[in-house]
Amino acid sequence: MNTAQILATLKDERDRIDHVIEILGNGSKPRRGRPPLALEGNSGRMRRHLSAAAKKRIGAAMKKSWAARKKAKA
Repeated sequence: MNTAQILATLKDERDRIDHVIEILGNGSKPRRGRPPLALEGNSGRMRRHLSAAAKKRIGAAMKKSWAARKKAKA
């Protein structure tokens, strides 16, 4: 392989890499679903919010668990 062929091959590879970088970096479609952690806020972690019904259900289950634990202890 001569120098001209090597340079042509390297330039083709560079063009392909630049094209992939452009697609991944700038031209990508917006994501669907939950936003990534960095876009969520400054908290540093993602927070999920429970509905009132879910809070009530979890509270009832915990009370039942605590009652069972207290009963077993006594």
